[in-house]
Amino acid sequence: TQRIKWSRSLRSSLYRNEKFELDTGKVVRGSYRPFCAQYVYYDALLNHERSLLPSVFPTPTHRNIGFYSLGVGATADFSLLSTAFVPDVQMVGAGQNGVFSPRFTWGDVEATDDGLFGKGVAVVNGESSIYGQVGEVVDGYVREDNITDEIKKIYRDALGTDITGDDIFHFVYGKLHDPEYRTRYAADLKKMLPHIETPSSRAEFDKFTAAGQKLMDLHVHYEDVEPWPLDVQVKGDESDRETWRVLKMKWAKRRDPETGKNIDDVTKLIYNKQVTISGIPAEADEYMLGSRSAIAWLIDRYQVKKDKASGIVNDPNDWADEVGNPRYIVDLIGRVTRVAMETVRIVDSLNEK
Repeated sequence: TQRIKWSRSLRSSLYRNEKFELDTGKVVRGSYRPFCAQYVYYDALLNHERSLLPSVFPTPTHRNIGFYSLGVGATADFSLLSTAFVPDVQMVGAGQNGVFSPRFTWGDVEATDDGLFGKGVAVVNGESSIYGQVGEVVDGYVREDNITDEIKKIYRDALGTDITGDDIFHFVYGKLHDPEYRTRYAADLKKMLPHIETPSSRAEFDKFTAAGQKLMDLHVHYEDVEPWPLDVQVKGDESDRETWRVLKMKWAKRRDPETGKNIDDVTKLIYNKQVTISGIPAEADEYMLGSRSAIAWLIDRYQVKKDKASGIVNDPNDWADEVGNPRYIVDLIGRVTRVAMETVRIVDSLNEK
């Protein structure tokens, strides 16, 4: 029992004598923390209070995309991050719950049609999306558009009939990255979900839509971007697996010219005793998610750590071994650096007139 977190819902299942049977088909990838995916056993019995998640990701075969936002009641500044995986409720920091806004909802077809529809059948031909066809049926669930017809009509009446649900989705993601918007509504974002006005011009809409789509593509596909050209200095044998094994990364130190104290050098990372990574642009540290920068999240999560209560060891090197790339974590640092730099560049461009 040391390896189980006895939540309120799990205790209730125990009292009801509910039986658990392992189903490997329920193992899915989840977004636990920024740029840190972990496997999740996605099951109503073992997941505490899943809320609306079953309608967002009903099974591992039902794909979706959305963005997690932190703001209401949080101590950290407003932030958001898109993902195509099952999100943790505290994705940008322990103790701070956020909200997930998905592009689609998967509705249970069998509840309304007695199971007449099969895989791939369209209930109603809906609007095409780059993320999936609205109205398609996959294994008893129909893909429903979360951008309602009412919202589309408002935007189309104001800005043009060619605007799509994807355009509005990307516009919102871009607008929520706007520094001017975050500053103006900083107090409101800590009290309520974001409210976004319909833009006054098509040019403004197109600007934020293009930025939002680029940002979403970067953030969702962070493992596929070209790594930033970093200087990886290796003392050991690069062909030896142990050379790339990480225990706990840390920033190098530099002397602050004003105070004379040693502070973190965010341009240089001590990976382990044999590997040092330098050439990280200082601007990359500007991309914040909750209370940490993107690269600081890698330092926090990609370390060997033993949970005191359960005795379970979380070793990020296991994933590098599983994908057959000893340099996976080093390469990920380069990729997230690229994501951070591109994000800062795109966000800075939003206020350009």
